[in-house]
Amino acid sequence: MKLKFTKMHGLGNDFVVFDAINQAVALTPELCRRIADRHFGVGCDQILLVEAPTRDDADFRYRIFNADGGEVEQCGNGARCFVRFVHDKGLTDKTAIRVETAASVIEPRLLGNGLVRVNMGVPRFAPAEIPFAAEAETLTYPLKVGPHVLEIAVLSMGNPHAVLRVNDLDSAPVDILGPAIESHSRFPQRVNAGFMQVLTPHDIRLRVYERGAGETLACGTGACAAAVAGIRQGWLTSPVSVHTRGGDLIIEWAGAGQSVYMTGPAETVFEGEIEL
Repeated sequence: MKLKFTKMHGLGNDFVVFDAINQAVALTPELCRRIADRHFGVGCDQILLVEAPTRDDADFRYRIFNADGGEVEQCGNGARCFVRFVHDKGLTDKTAIRVETAASVIEPRLLGNGLVRVNMGVPRFAPAEIPFAAEAETLTYPLKVGPHVLEIAVLSMGNPHAVLRVNDLDSAPVDILGPAIESHSRFPQRVNAGFMQVLTPHDIRLRVYERGAGETLACGTGACAAAVAGIRQGWLTSPVSVHTRGGDLIIEWAGAGQSVYMTGPAETVFEGEIEL
């Protein structure tokens, strides 16, 4: 099976994108791991599939596979790359599209300045909807990780997130706490672990240990989750500039019951074919 692909990235969070409308794409977890391998494959954090929609109110269907081969519900940086891909490939002439995901329908829009703005939907906080094991919904939860008890905010942006505030992001033990939080027993579907340093009410720094991918240079849904968690706790005010190691995102959220909007870049790196 020889497949055409496009390599893209959003702030260094990189993707292999397949057009599964004009070619047959059948991926297994093993094939995903091979494609994502940076030595033996193309190399990426996630693999994105562009498919025809299964519902009348969407233009496309969007599927996401992590580097470990597991399929996940949502990816914000990938959503920006998705709309640029379908527009650049002539799959649509719309600058704003509705995209079906495993979690919801999202609405990415190409802006005139080259950036992409995405309606990421309404965040969810009920533990059962994340999912997260807790008796009742609160702003934060204590989470025992080894000898430490961490105070985390937990929410879903279509995928599960735990957000931890730290004083200094550079010295935060992301490589130790990240995998421990990701696989904690209170998260039955694992979780993306975000480490947030508040600089001002409109600026944060963020590192994210992503479920199934490890620490990435940026995480779009993680940026949304961190901004929402900070706004809910009174630390931040919308809009919030999220500074990741790969670059900056702007997150807007008007409060409970409202959608989160994310604005940032999406870039094409190269195109090619891979024999699977």
